[in-house]
Amino acid sequence: MQYHDVRVHPESDRLPRAEQLAWKIAQVATDPVGVEDSVADMIVNRMIDNAAVAVASVNRHPVMSARAEALAHVRPGGATLFGMGPDVRVHAEWAAWANGTCVRELDYHDTFLAAEYSHPGDNIPGILAVAQQCQRSGADLIRGIATGYEIQIDLARAICLHQHKIDHVAHLGPSVAAGIGTLLRLPPAIVYQAIGQALHVTTATRQSRKGEISSWKAYAPAHAGKMAVEAVDRAMMGETSPTPIYEGEDGVIAWMLDGKTAQYRVPLPEAGEPKRAILSSFTKEHSAEYQSQALIDLAFRMGRRVNDWDDVQDVLIETSHHTHYVIGTGSNDPQKFDPNASRETLDHSIMYIVAVALQDGAWHQVKSYAPERARRPDTVRLWRKIHTVETPEWTARYHETDPNRKAFGGRIIIRMKDGSVIEDELAVANAHTLGATPWKRADYIGKFRMLADGVVPQQEVERFLQVVQSLPDLKAGELHRLEILVPRQDLQQNTAEGIFNFGQVQAGAAVGRQSAELMS
Repeated sequence: MQYHDVRVHPESDRLPRAEQLAWKIAQVATDPVGVEDSVADMIVNRMIDNAAVAVASVNRHPVMSARAEALAHVRPGGATLFGMGPDVRVHAEWAAWANGTCVRELDYHDTFLAAEYSHPGDNIPGILAVAQQCQRSGADLIRGIATGYEIQIDLARAICLHQHKIDHVAHLGPSVAAGIGTLLRLPPAIVYQAIGQALHVTTATRQSRKGEISSWKAYAPAHAGKMAVEAVDRAMMGETSPTPIYEGEDGVIAWMLDGKTAQYRVPLPEAGEPKRAILSSFTKEHSAEYQSQALIDLAFRMGRRVNDWDDVQDVLIETSHHTHYVIGTGSNDPQKFDPNASRETLDHSIMYIVAVALQDGAWHQVKSYAPERARRPDTVRLWRKIHTVETPEWTARYHETDPNRKAFGGRIIIRMKDGSVIEDELAVANAHTLGATPWKRADYIGKFRMLADGVVPQQEVERFLQVVQSLPDLKAGELHRLEILVPRQDLQQNTAEGIFNFGQVQAGAAVGRQSAELMS
């Protein structure tokens, strides 16, 4: 890896394009270096993972709304929508929107954590949508996804957004734009302009992940992916972007991040160096924030040692700065203890998550968040006895650069009313590369089968798994075969009125014509 020093430059410096971070990212995106077999295999795993969480989300309300909007933008030969089968095609940017929402809705796919947080699997919907519409091959798609993961993860390693309350999808816009650049084999000058545009329009505050968390949490990465697709489109037509977007006197670093005296060291692959960042990311066995994965596994084994939950006096979780301040009591969010809170809020409450995991010894993407589960009296009593604290050891391990030391877990100390103490710790989740049961291809397939059960017909499950595992060999124009068909009678629709689906919701051009009439 090569480290690039990035800082703010006054306009009088006229920072040359070749020294700007956006240009250096574009150089990585346009490097024709091949994709290593281990990376290609992991990309297939993450394609399966994304499909798994998507089929589990197809009938959730935010997904239905996004799909209704996308269906107002039908395009023959365009991109596909999760659940609709290969025959329904929409404009690529709208497929990125709907499918990105579908993938993120349950917060159940992969993660990378360093200076910043990220879900690099969010790169896939936008890059896949463009690959389908532009008739690219499976090998082309793999190259694009490898770039998307590389750029988002490298930015997350170096540039902290959450410290300044900027949402982490600000790294996603540039990474999707770069991945599309690789996919389409665009020249560096176009990719550079697209990266600048994508970053400029995807910076937003972290209020989307604070307090009473709304359904926008699922839409935020989808919005970044959609903006990236549109940014590439404009750049290909010759439009330009604000520059220098990172280093400018009024740019992102100067006014949204560490300010005019800031300096970052951003790692990027050197010319000819394979893009391996995806191998540093991890998926989720449980549908909850990644920092809770190890604590869920730990709670499963500790819960068996408690006979009566009302005998518990106090539960302390010693963990990292991030876990304490974002999903723990350090957030000072009273909503994280509210039995009537939204699923999105409960997913960001380690106190709630540990309480349920201790009691149930299991975790389910729907049942564990059900209103009746959250409001169970004995759970509420236990939940309100749990608090977190940051400890230097766990924060240091969170930021550790040595992959054998890096950890996102913690220690749970249960104090009983009789004075006895039950305590244990777990550094990494069982599914982690260094965990008790590290995930391999069979585990990703098992997750897909579990989440597709009762939603996707068995014949369609087998067909998809066969196609996705042959991704490197798919020819140009065959990527629509990666779409999954959910029987229409089982695919629910949002019947609420909106600009794009005013009146009776329906797929196809009729909705688009209706929208055009309303907008005229």
